[in-house]
Amino acid sequence: MTNSNKASSATVKDSDTSATNQSTKTVSASVGQRAISKRANDEERSLVFQLSKLLSERSGHRHLVLIQDFPDPDALSSAWTYRLICKNYNIDCDIYYGGTLSHQENIALVRLSGMPVRRWNLQTNSGPDLSQYQAYVLLDTQGTTSQLIHLVEAAELPLFLVVDHHAPQHEISASLVDLRPHIRATATILTQYLQSEQLLTLDRGNSTHVKCATALMHGLRADTNNLMHAAEADFEAAAYLSNYYDPQLLAAILRASRSKRVMDVIERSLRNRQVQNNFSIAGVGYLRYEDRDAIPQAADFLVTEENVHTAVVYGIVHDEDEEREVVIGSLRTSKITLDPDEFIKEAFGRDTEGRFFGGGRTTAGGFEIPIGFLSGFYENSDYNRLKWEVFDIQVKQKLLRLINPEDGLISTD
Repeated sequence: MTNSNKASSATVKDSDTSATNQSTKTVSASVGQRAISKRANDEERSLVFQLSKLLSERSGHRHLVLIQDFPDPDALSSAWTYRLICKNYNIDCDIYYGGTLSHQENIALVRLSGMPVRRWNLQTNSGPDLSQYQAYVLLDTQGTTSQLIHLVEAAELPLFLVVDHHAPQHEISASLVDLRPHIRATATILTQYLQSEQLLTLDRGNSTHVKCATALMHGLRADTNNLMHAAEADFEAAAYLSNYYDPQLLAAILRASRSKRVMDVIERSLRNRQVQNNFSIAGVGYLRYEDRDAIPQAADFLVTEENVHTAVVYGIVHDEDEEREVVIGSLRTSKITLDPDEFIKEAFGRDTEGRFFGGGRTTAGGFEIPIGFLSGFYENSDYNRLKWEVFDIQVKQKLLRLINPEDGLISTD
């Protein structure tokens, strides 16, 4: 054999070895992925079994279901699904939120589907008698986004169940906790409960089931940006729901028109925005409590601007009923290397009880900072203007500290 042939033979052998190694790596990765998937399925089945057992032991009870103060489609649909599951176990449920429905799609979702959800107005004490409940449940929240949590804790109601797709925010003591940060929506987790057919079997001939499936589909698509950021579990849940949901009802919900006040806030954010390093930051001043959801809609709009990958919009929300004010903000990003949860927590930190002022998930986040002693909207317009300027500057400084890091805390490059 000539030297040339020897070299050729060696090259072929090396190529064969490389191909074999690559094939082995691919098979190993596939096996590893199947093992992870099997482990996740086993954990899911175990949770469903535990929940079914716990619900069976509580037949005849009544549960109070709490969702965040400004509930989104994910929270609303998850709470409704849990209520239907409980009905299958002879458990009554009442769903409450402590804030308001202000996003036009959320209002349309509740009205068009007839969803049994109620507002608990703390100022008028419109809530239920807590003595009639044996436990309370948290869905799509861990209690940090609900002002009602203090009331149930004061009444010493036991916490039965927590289901959320966000990372753990604090230590939770409940009969059952189902936290899955790798899942994109709580609606996906509740849909998996339905897919098991152990807790409840959906019936296409049941109009309530169809409306609830439609709500779940809306919640799932809303928290995954129309499935663009969906994981495998979310796609599987959507495929399951496609057999039950009403496309015409969902289309009607999505056609809900923006109010003039929301359009005004979007216009204000566009006028006040400051663009730096592909970040768009906008303070929109004072908003009424019922217009709070205009803030995330403004952020959704600003992030679509050319050469902008992240938008943050914030304002002071004034609650006339309780005479309280909070700085509320929303973040939207298309930058896959930016973690909204990490960014917001690093920017605004924690309160005196160690709870973060905000957090996030893939592509989106939010924060809520009580103004405290300086709360109150006064007739003196100069005072209100000065107060807004102080908070506007403070929020911008905390954001710009990360956008242009001097100490290397978080780099967005």
